[in-house]
Amino acid sequence: MAAGQPYGQGARVWIPDCVHVWRAAEITKGYEEGDSVLHLRLEDGSPLVYPLGSQLPPLCNPECLSGKDDLVALSHLHEPAVLHSLRVRFLEANAIYTYCGIILVAINPYKLLPIYEEEVIYAYSGREMGDMDPHIFALAEEAYRQMARFGRNQSLIISGESGAGKTASAKYAMRYFTAVGGGLGDSSMEEKVLASSPLMEAFGNAKTTRNDNSSRFGKYIEIGFSHGRVMGATIKTYLLEKSRVTFQAKAERNYHIFYQLCASAALPELQGLHLRGAETFYYTQQGRCGAGTDDASDLDSTRHAFSLLGVPEADQLELFAILAAILHLGNVTIRGRDRHGDGCFVEPNSEALGLFCALLGIEEAQVTRWLCHRKLVTAGETYMKPLSRQQALDCRDALAKHMYGQVFRWMTSRVNRALRSPEGHHTSIGILDIYGFEMFDLNSFEQFCINYANEKLQQLFNLHVFKLEQEEYVAEEIPWVFIDFYDNQPCIELIEGRLGVLDLLNEECKMPQGSDGSWAQKLYQTHLGSSHFQKPKRPMDAFVVCHFAGKVEYQCDGFVEKNRDTIPEELVGLLRASKSALLTELFLEDGDGPTSRRSSGPRSGRPSRRSMPGTQKSKKSISSQFKSSLQRLMETLGSTTPHYVRCIKPNDSKLPFVFDSRRAVEQLRACGVLETIRISAAGYPSRWTYQEFFERYRALLSREELVGDDAKQSCSLALERLLQDPSMYRCGKSKVFFRAGQVAFLEELRCSRLRAACTLLQRHLRGWLARRRFGRIRAAALCLQRHTRGMLARRLTAELRRSRAAVVLQKNVRMALARRSYLRVRRAALTIQAFSRGMFARRLYRQMVQHQKAVVLQAAVRGWLVRQRYNRLRGAVLYLQCCYRRARARRELRRLRAEARSVEHYKQLHKGMEIKVMQLQRRLDEQAQEKQRLAEQLSELNAAHAEEVQRLREEMRWLREDAAHDAQVQRLQERLAELERHSAESRLAQEVEELRQRLAEVEAVKLHLGEERDALIQRTLEQSQDLEEQHQRAARESRGLQQELEEERARYQSLVQEYARLEQGYENLRDEVAFHRQSTLRRSPSSESFLGSESSYMSSMSTAPSRDGSDLQAEGLEERWQPPPEVPQPPHPMGDPMPGSAAGQDPFEKAYLLLLGQLNAVTEELARTREELRRSKASAEHEERKPLDFLKRRNIAEMLGLGRSPEKAAGDDLKHAYDAVQVANKLLVSQLQEEKQHHEEEVEGLHLDIRSLKQLSQQQAALIQDLQRHQGQEGLQHHVVRLKEENWELSQKLEKQERTTLKLQKQLRAYTKQIQEFTGKYTHG
Repeated sequence: MAAGQPYGQGARVWIPDCVHVWRAAEITKGYEEGDSVLHLRLEDGSPLVYPLGSQLPPLCNPECLSGKDDLVALSHLHEPAVLHSLRVRFLEANAIYTYCGIILVAINPYKLLPIYEEEVIYAYSGREMGDMDPHIFALAEEAYRQMARFGRNQSLIISGESGAGKTASAKYAMRYFTAVGGGLGDSSMEEKVLASSPLMEAFGNAKTTRNDNSSRFGKYIEIGFSHGRVMGATIKTYLLEKSRVTFQAKAERNYHIFYQLCASAALPELQGLHLRGAETFYYTQQGRCGAGTDDASDLDSTRHAFSLLGVPEADQLELFAILAAILHLGNVTIRGRDRHGDGCFVEPNSEALGLFCALLGIEEAQVTRWLCHRKLVTAGETYMKPLSRQQALDCRDALAKHMYGQVFRWMTSRVNRALRSPEGHHTSIGILDIYGFEMFDLNSFEQFCINYANEKLQQLFNLHVFKLEQEEYVAEEIPWVFIDFYDNQPCIELIEGRLGVLDLLNEECKMPQGSDGSWAQKLYQTHLGSSHFQKPKRPMDAFVVCHFAGKVEYQCDGFVEKNRDTIPEELVGLLRASKSALLTELFLEDGDGPTSRRSSGPRSGRPSRRSMPGTQKSKKSISSQFKSSLQRLMETLGSTTPHYVRCIKPNDSKLPFVFDSRRAVEQLRACGVLETIRISAAGYPSRWTYQEFFERYRALLSREELVGDDAKQSCSLALERLLQDPSMYRCGKSKVFFRAGQVAFLEELRCSRLRAACTLLQRHLRGWLARRRFGRIRAAALCLQRHTRGMLARRLTAELRRSRAAVVLQKNVRMALARRSYLRVRRAALTIQAFSRGMFARRLYRQMVQHQKAVVLQAAVRGWLVRQRYNRLRGAVLYLQCCYRRARARRELRRLRAEARSVEHYKQLHKGMEIKVMQLQRRLDEQAQEKQRLAEQLSELNAAHAEEVQRLREEMRWLREDAAHDAQVQRLQERLAELERHSAESRLAQEVEELRQRLAEVEAVKLHLGEERDALIQRTLEQSQDLEEQHQRAARESRGLQQELEEERARYQSLVQEYARLEQGYENLRDEVAFHRQSTLRRSPSSESFLGSESSYMSSMSTAPSRDGSDLQAEGLEERWQPPPEVPQPPHPMGDPMPGSAAGQDPFEKAYLLLLGQLNAVTEELARTREELRRSKASAEHEERKPLDFLKRRNIAEMLGLGRSPEKAAGDDLKHAYDAVQVANKLLVSQLQEEKQHHEEEVEGLHLDIRSLKQLSQQQAALIQDLQRHQGQEGLQHHVVRLKEENWELSQKLEKQERTTLKLQKQLRAYTKQIQEFTGKYTHG
């Protein structure tokens, strides 16, 4: 194919443009070899003479390829073609997703689209990647299917600029995986995985100038699967932007969580944090940016996510207290002492500092000291160096950033703990939401690390694309030719290699006097000869790195300090000694906390038992940590099958569906899409299967080529004839591969062939249409006449039909209106009657209830009056008895006093006492025997209880038989009366007397048996009540002991925490004593050293923290507790013993041992208390297992109620109480019977409704069978569908009625059971 043919007249090309980047133009004069200009016509019709340089402008693709969903399918693969296809799909088709080989390009629409619902998820589930339109769900389904099919871990790498939609794409992918891996909302693990997103956004996202919800950290979410179901997840974070905590640029905000707390400051549980509006805090008002979201509702979402992940409410409030303390720390004001900046001080009575210390539970004086001073420790001396105001402000900001970093790390660990599955997982899918390539006006350490990560990801991406191209060619048996692609390994070596940028930065951080300027000079000396490293022309500490996406200039200012990320160890020690349990957990569990100790020798004195991290091992720099974590990430991604999502930001104004070509092409160059296009274009970018090629270009095949059945052979013969150059295409096993531009050439040939065929068809078709038109006109004239006459006749018939139909409609309408009016009046009358009858019935019922209650009240009042009168009489009698007895007692007392004066009386008294002692001893023996006898009687009574109940039942049956005997006695009495009237014989008189005696005996026996039965029933009830009360008392004692044990455990845990706090307080106390020593020696704090002095021990102890006990107790513990021999004794700095101490013990060691002895004593006391509680609990359990043992210690007469006084069982009171109980029982029984009858009527009505619905369902089923026999009629089919819908609704109503019936039956059984219980209770009572 000649070189000038593609650039003939009418061809379209792309030319550069300063506004739209590329513009399309049409060639008006064909290009010839050697021409220096190209004559074009722009889209607006204006001509243009385009000068040609070293190469011709790129060609446009045919219209049939415009808007393809895969950019690799384009015939001409270059930058303008990709940009044009994305713009057409985004603006004309509103399609935000486009494939580019293995990459899914996602353009942020800045508008919510209805393409992420649950129906869309299930539509993409199980489908191949090319079956439906490009979508994030399609890529997620491809990863899920490959994981399930091959058992290989997958990964989704999502990258792009801030505001391009990375976080949203990651959330949609997570939602898809949780949906297909477990169903929406049916598992708590899926809910936890989705709940982690708002939590990470609240603590790691912030508003920037480019994005309202920008992720300021990178995260890798690994979702674990087992047999296709979600089992858990793990989140790994990278490079949190901690500098945002203390500084925000204009129109930007701090992290969302701070504004959420300020917006919800009025909540009752948050009022103790003393928060106000965000504009009142220095750390949240620097950007002066208004709230674009509802922060208060966002806090509710954050707390709900905490609850789903298992974080208790107490931990949440403690975490919010730490965040509020960070905000108050930012408002602490620090002022300089003089103009030279030699010292500084915290503003006295600072409210912000007081709130900060109160919320964290630390001492305000020590925080004030270590914010303005720094301790330098050498081999034998300790220096207190004052800080300048700027250094103190930097120290304050470093503390705030470090605290927030620890909070973010703790929050991530809690999320991972909640998402961790105990069963583990077999395979996983990782989602990498990583920051894209960044290039700002001022680029610092954060941008350097971000771009370094993107260089590593781009290298992985290039190798993966190159590998896929190679596999495609090998599978199709195409001759393999090496494709040259951009390799960024030299740039990566410049950054991470030996003596690279990071290596020199870490070396500079290790230097005591390391600075950004010296580090920049080392970079110039080492890498100035590298092709990827440049020095800017301006005289400043900066350097330029040539990345794959372009050149970026980095300012060296702040690199060294940010890489160190140091914080004074004294402030960290204060936080470790905090009373806040969560804050202590944050800093104690961090093994490599960022602390710094500027010292040239080991610390003097005894080291603490809980060593500080900064003193035990050297802390890694931020760049080293990031490099190692990035290396682990690359290894993880290398072990998975990657899937790429490149997010594009269409405009900087955040307008929906507005496409800025300049911004889009910058991102396409930076995210590797154009590199993929270049690699594909270097080989055979256009690929068609033989069947697709045969169907598309069938018009170009000759008759001989169409004879065979083999599509591959036909396509090969046609290509040999159409494309004379064999290097422009290759035939594989199942596809034919074309070089760039060949598909466009074939499209042009196809259009020419179709144009010639259309001309021939038009010629023959027009002649045939003219002949047919004449015949159609003639037939139309005849048809018009015929139809006109028929129309007039039909019009007359229709008029007659309308008149008849109007009469029928009027008749039916009037009838319907009259019937409707009648039914309305009838329903109203029925409703009025129903409400009236109900009102009268309720009124009558209330009157009856009031009357019954009045009767009950009258009975109770009358009984009370009688009892009051009886009590007054009884009191008067008792008073008279007391007076009489008192008089007799006085006389007896005078007599006894007279007898007591004689000696004989004393003898008799002693003799009586001896006799009484002997009697008491004998009574003790008798009582022991009586106790044993009573225990035996108790066992016999328990055994006889069942026999007595059985005997009572037999007596009840016998009493019923006596009732028959009573009737017989009545008849005998009547016979006796007759005999007395008619006979006077003595024999009959004797018989009458005998019968009367028998009758009296029977009645007496009957009365006696009734009394015995009542007494036994009463004793049985009293025994059961006593047993139940004893059992309940034992259960309450057991619960009380258990509660006391739990309280002792809680107190023990609090003492352990107090021990840790006191230990840290001891360390702070030593520092404070050192500070006082220096002040007493009156030396210069910047140049002189101070030595330890034991004489200042008492003054230093006055400022130590409270020891939670009295000084007297501490002194007592000091006297009786001796330090163990294994505790090392620190040498005195001066070498001479302390005055006033016999053993020469260090006062600091003495204070520490004193505190330790106090804690040991408390621990021993807790052990004794725990042992006593254990024994009490064991005895309580023993008592529960033997609830009847207490009967052996009780008096049988007291249990059976035989020893009760007669006054406690007044007959009148019992009678009145029994009558009141009977009346209440009758009223309750009547109410329950009425309610039972009402429920039975409702159940019967529901059964009638069910039978009617079943009959209606059978009728509809029969009607459906009849209608199915006439399926030819379309109207009947529609009627069948409607009847099926009605039948389904009726079946749903039937099921609802059946459920209501079952519910009412359960209620009826419950009411019946209650009636039986009340009836039995009051019958036996």
